[in-house]
Amino acid sequence: MTATFKIGIVAVSSRFARERADAVNAWVAAHYPDGSVSVVFHPASFAKHGHFSGDDASRANAFVEFANDPRLDAVWFARGGYGSCRVAEAILPRLTEVAKKKRYLGYSDAGSILALLYKAGFPHVAHGPMASDSVRRDAAAFRAINWLRTGDATSWEPSLATDPRPAVAFNLSIIDALVGTVLEPDLSGHVLMLEDVSEPLYRIDRMMFHLTGQASIRRVAGIRMGRVSAVVENDPDFGLTADEICRYWCARSGIPYLGVADIGHDTDNKVVPFGPRG
Repeated sequence: MTATFKIGIVAVSSRFARERADAVNAWVAAHYPDGSVSVVFHPASFAKHGHFSGDDASRANAFVEFANDPRLDAVWFARGGYGSCRVAEAILPRLTEVAKKKRYLGYSDAGSILALLYKAGFPHVAHGPMASDSVRRDAAAFRAINWLRTGDATSWEPSLATDPRPAVAFNLSIIDALVGTVLEPDLSGHVLMLEDVSEPLYRIDRMMFHLTGQASIRRVAGIRMGRVSAVVENDPDFGLTADEICRYWCARSGIPYLGVADIGHDTDNKVVPFGPRG
């Protein structure tokens, strides 16, 4: 009999709809009828507290409960939005060695928690598709689940196969907000991959100015720019693409520009495990 790989799904940011969870459960049941993979949503993920999926305390408690639960093999973020930075510092002191053995996967606002875990030495943290993506495209869901189960290298962002340097990936808005805070990990010598969504290009330019102006970020091995999608129109047109903006600020700051990255706020989003790859 095949052992079941159990994935805990938790919302630590914006509201998460029970209907979306039902769709995720149905997808997993349809694609793993042998029971080799199962998912469980923390009940607190469906709470509502203004913008958030529950108040700060309940979101922090839900994450800690699933991270420390020895019956669960991995933790998958339900969705992004906003809110994980409000609970990150309350989470870390409560995590056990059980939590440290798990894999954690998400992107967007989940980047605040991923940064926290990576800074604390958690070895299995990655930027990649979230649970809500599994009902949008099969390939994204399989990519995520295969990494959560085994660290599957076929799920990785392609440049990782040839570049041996440690890497991380973040939504630009998130890493720009994290620099200088207690959540910022040491990225010296890392390849930093960036992506974003729903921003006008002048804001992408402003964030790249701020990010590349940080002494800590100037110690990275280089930057790759992923997809910047659903760009908000601005009048007049900014006149540069997101990739051109990245090239400009890399040149200004002396950070090597390494090319494009196959990541983004979309279902083609590839997995970027944080740190060195064994």
